[in-house]
Amino acid sequence: MTDLLKTLGFYRGVNLGGWMSQCDYSDERLDSFITEDDFAQIRRWGFDHVRIPIDYNVIQREDGTMKQDGLARIDSALALAEKYGLHVVLDLHKTQGFSFDAGENEAGFFESAAYQEKFYAIWECFAARYGARHESVMFELLNEVTEQVYLPAWKSISREAVRRIRELAPESYVLLGSYRWNSAKTLPELDAPYDDRVIYNFHFYEPHDFTHQGAYWEAPYRDVSVRYTYAESGASEAYFEDFLAPALEKAEQEGAALYCGEYGVIDVVPPAEAVKWFRDLHAVFERHGIARSLWSYKEMDFGLADARMDGVRGELLRLL
Repeated sequence: MTDLLKTLGFYRGVNLGGWMSQCDYSDERLDSFITEDDFAQIRRWGFDHVRIPIDYNVIQREDGTMKQDGLARIDSALALAEKYGLHVVLDLHKTQGFSFDAGENEAGFFESAAYQEKFYAIWECFAARYGARHESVMFELLNEVTEQVYLPAWKSISREAVRRIRELAPESYVLLGSYRWNSAKTLPELDAPYDDRVIYNFHFYEPHDFTHQGAYWEAPYRDVSVRYTYAESGASEAYFEDFLAPALEKAEQEGAALYCGEYGVIDVVPPAEAVKWFRDLHAVFERHGIARSLWSYKEMDFGLADARMDGVRGELLRLL
């Protein structure tokens, strides 16, 4: 299964973070943060797909009904992606009652049948609307389940979501991650995939004190400053191999493909230092045929398109 996502055209991607998620949701933001020029640029840079994080409130009202203007925005994004030969991962980044970010004040999803029905409604809508595009559109059920206590419920919820998707979109590929913010090390605790079109998904920001040093939203790392050296950070190809081993073993055991939906280095790290991290990680990704999507295309504290990356972007794109 290691070549599946390369064959499908979901091998080398970038996130459009901050467009329909983690933003102010204003028309100005939704209309102008990502434009046709960005899709064209992403294709010129050699990516084959984009991952589009979407918060529920862009497409769903509090009563669970769908917002047609929000769905039209997704339609437009898919049309631009198709125009430039890019495939798309539709990632539900926040659902009613749950967000990976505690600051969003969403709670109760894993205990509430009502919230879960609203979650299923989104996926039934997406399946009906986009299932025919199964060769170019992939579904990611939910971004970054956080706590281990949620895992039993998440196993049940995700299985029911796939069952409902299958009634409307039998050929669509579905991405499924585990808890601890989609950690590779917790992936083995997932059940076997519902079927052969479910793909295991993880995110990778290790070692965290390097990739998130100075992160204003994470108190333990706000005052951390770490260079990328083996002695100081404990990172190397061997470190990455060891960290990813549980996910690789689980994927092989279940005959499932493996996808890294997010990975990157915060913008306070000198670009040349970030390139060293990417070089080692991508060597491991390539060794095992792991498909991936960089976080993030622009801004969001990790932007590839940001001016600070001008001096190293060419080298970095060759690595990606």
